[in-house]
Amino acid sequence: MSEIQKNPPPATSPTPSHDLEIKDARIIFEPIWADLEAHYGRSHLRFPKEIILLGGAPGAGKGTNTAFIAKTRGLTCEPIVMSSLLDTPEMKKIKDAGSMIGDREVLAVLLRRLLKAEYRDGVILDGFPRTKVQVECLKMLYEKMTQLWREFYGTPLAIHFRQPVMQIVVLFVDEKESVARQIMRGRKVKAHNLEVRRSGQGQLEEERITDFDQTLARRRYRVFKEQTWDALLSLKDLFHYHLINAQGTFAEVEQNIVGELDYQSSLELDAHTFDRLRMLPLASEIVVHARQELVKRLDGYELSNPGLFQRVITLIEKKMMPIVTRHALSGHSNINSEDPALSEPDALAMLIDIFSERGYHAVVDVHRIEIPESFDLKTGKITCRVKKVYRTIIRFKGSEIRRG
Repeated sequence: MSEIQKNPPPATSPTPSHDLEIKDARIIFEPIWADLEAHYGRSHLRFPKEIILLGGAPGAGKGTNTAFIAKTRGLTCEPIVMSSLLDTPEMKKIKDAGSMIGDREVLAVLLRRLLKAEYRDGVILDGFPRTKVQVECLKMLYEKMTQLWREFYGTPLAIHFRQPVMQIVVLFVDEKESVARQIMRGRKVKAHNLEVRRSGQGQLEEERITDFDQTLARRRYRVFKEQTWDALLSLKDLFHYHLINAQGTFAEVEQNIVGELDYQSSLELDAHTFDRLRMLPLASEIVVHARQELVKRLDGYELSNPGLFQRVITLIEKKMMPIVTRHALSGHSNINSEDPALSEPDALAMLIDIFSERGYHAVVDVHRIEIPESFDLKTGKITCRVKKVYRTIIRFKGSEIRRG
């Protein structure tokens, strides 16, 4: 019998683990993407403009703060919660057959859900990615979304393929606070369920075993740090990353969320749109109105009628802003204009939206004045032309003057 070597040399040099993760992710991602193109057609692969990847330590308040995060970003759709998405009848069949729900199944069901029309303006995604392979798949999805944006830019379908925005939001509490909140939640749920069983009124709430044992609660926190935390942190250099301190009161946490997720036009508008607007001063004191719809309309003007869009911007910059600036103390100015650009279709809508994007509130009234041009001596008929005067009222937060 031949002697077996204790330490045989490797046949080939070892492959770095990250390369294996990318390879595995491609094997998973590419067939799923090919299926989507075949089923929906490339022009119908319309993913959300904005995807917020939400993560949080146990007890950090994801459930409590998700609605507020959505409101801050102007999102009206329900979040996509992966734990619920993987509890569908389709997923239960996989589990009932004795199979595991792997990265392939998770990605397939998620991509199809993201294509629903209700998520077009943006959506919060809770619980993805959780593994390194899912991280790589997410990067590939972002690349595909960017390719679609570039491919359809300047076409009639461009408004359906806007520049994608990926944001990472992590609600963070330390281990001590996390364990304390988990145990407190367990006590509240237990007391609530006892009352429901006693009175027969209300609904039972889920009792998590980790909420009744400090050792298990601590272990759950560490699993979060080792899996979800690391997965989201690995995307920090690629996407906008927001680490939010969630240890304070509800009001303090909400203030932290607002400070992190406030609208930034330089990040969200198409680059060409922002370049046209960047010369106009911001009124940062005014809250942006209807952010999602506003961004969509402004990008629509840039895509569908850039010539008129630029004329309206120039009118505001050259003729209106000097007047507005002179009224900086009062925060209120009235401007009359007869500029012919304003008679073009969509021009007034553009003007109002442009002022809103810069943080002002503008209202336009069209005043028609009949001006005599000729008089018929025989019939006494007076022929008039109609002159349009566009009266614009602009309001913003003025400068406060201290008086002794």
